[in-house]
Amino acid sequence: ILPLVSVNQILLLLLVLTVCAILYSKVHQVPLALRNETVDLESPEETEEEIPVVICAAAGRMGAAVAAINSIYSNTEAKVLFYIIGLKTTIPHIRKWIENSKLKEIKFKVVEFNPMVLKGKVRQDTSRPELLQPLNFIRFYLPLLIQKHEKVIYLDDDIIVQGDIQELYDTKLAPGHAAAFSDDCDLPSTHEMVRSVGMQNTYMGFLDYRKQAIRDLGISPSTCSFNPGVIVGNMTEWKHQRITKQLEKWMQRNVEENLYSSTLGGGVATSPMLIVFHGKYSPINPMWHIRHLGWSPDARYSEQFLQESKLLHWNGRYKPWDYPSVHTDLWENWFIPDPSGKFKSTRPYS
Repeated sequence: ILPLVSVNQILLLLLVLTVCAILYSKVHQVPLALRNETVDLESPEETEEEIPVVICAAAGRMGAAVAAINSIYSNTEAKVLFYIIGLKTTIPHIRKWIENSKLKEIKFKVVEFNPMVLKGKVRQDTSRPELLQPLNFIRFYLPLLIQKHEKVIYLDDDIIVQGDIQELYDTKLAPGHAAAFSDDCDLPSTHEMVRSVGMQNTYMGFLDYRKQAIRDLGISPSTCSFNPGVIVGNMTEWKHQRITKQLEKWMQRNVEENLYSSTLGGGVATSPMLIVFHGKYSPINPMWHIRHLGWSPDARYSEQFLQESKLLHWNGRYKPWDYPSVHTDLWENWFIPDPSGKFKSTRPYS
């Protein structure tokens, strides 16, 4: 049997060890709690929402996509994830261009678009064949191309962004709306441009009202149109309302009945959207889509107005990388030459 003093010493030692363990735990729990709290405080930054921007890289127009991307990237502090959509034959070129320029710092994904999804859905029209290019229709298939984001920005390639893309991303969509667009009657400054070049800004300019299927829609031909070259989309609503299926339905009906054509104002990609989204879209701030810069080589906006504009769109035949065109200096500010030398802008002095 151990002496009594030894038992007491062992008990005392155990007591001391227990107290030390408690004190150690108390002392080290506080910093741990602070560390956890710090992580919680920092987690919003770590999970800061990325702004997905979808833009296509079409053969012969890749310089447009590069200039657009550069203008967006250079004018925001937001985290932008670029989805660059191309065909199998064009993807290596755009990837090389980005990786061998200042744009190598951007976060991007290159997505291949399979033009077979359009088989039997696009009516062949020779008056403006450029409007029939497969990548003109990628906006119809946004949820299939971009799957993990709720809110998405789609931009045509013939644009330059002069404002912070975060502002456009923050566009509020009304409940039940799958997209926001710029209304063609929204800005007095654009009305003057529309009048000067004789361009239509109503449904009459896009749909053939001689056809019964169009009249049956019950849409007044004088209804203001909208431009789908800039879209802020809610992908949850888009899928819920089966927007892609609706657009495909009107594409197929056009093949069968010739309800609209590229001889009308907006060609074959705008018209189905005008039908499907009629009365069911939210507005984009007018200064975030200044249009018609490519509609005439002569009609110009004032320089002051363009400086205040957030986004410029050269929709129409006269593109800023070609000649003739207007306000080309605003586009060239953001153009990055092609390292491979394949893409060159056309200028009278070149």
